[in-house]
Amino acid sequence: MGKVKRRLFVPEEVREYADENDSLPIGFNQTISQPTLVALMTELLELKGNERVLEIGTGSGYQAAILSLLAKEVYTIERIPELAKQAKKNLKRAGFSKNIFVIVGDGTLGLPEKAPFDAIIVTAKGNEIPKCLIEQLKDGGRIVIPLAKKMGEEMLIFGRKEGEKLKTENITEVRFVPLIGKYGFKKFLLF
Repeated sequence: MGKVKRRLFVPEEVREYADENDSLPIGFNQTISQPTLVALMTELLELKGNERVLEIGTGSGYQAAILSLLAKEVYTIERIPELAKQAKKNLKRAGFSKNIFVIVGDGTLGLPEKAPFDAIIVTAKGNEIPKCLIEQLKDGGRIVIPLAKKMGEEMLIFGRKEGEKLKTENITEVRFVPLIGKYGFKKFLLF
């Protein structure tokens, strides 16, 4: 974590807060997660250095930069073209662009042309794990994703693929922006 300077991945107007353990706005109603949560999610992926990783929700590129130090290849999908462009710029300026591939698209669909992945990390909340992401994991592959279980309750979930099944466990309560896309977050109905 110390090798990636968070201040290089946040807008200038919040840079003075970059070293604090808080989420910060990065524009387009998106946030960069607090460093302790980024560290936890990264640790859960159990990376050894030779993996192909898929990240859903590039944001400013901070998480991808950290993953690039721990994995062979990082494919990261951002749905907002302007954020993807900014992330590429941030990654290049910080010296983390050689094994990171930034793609603009619907992350809820994954990236089947580069599958299977050893690990998938989703940095926005869904209601369930998209089936296509599970299908794109290798046997033994890991996934980390925040899920909204019910109104006001979000949980970070860790999953490991065993054969065709995904065994999951709850890790900790979290707060994330919604996952947007074909298999993204659906608001809870109030009646």
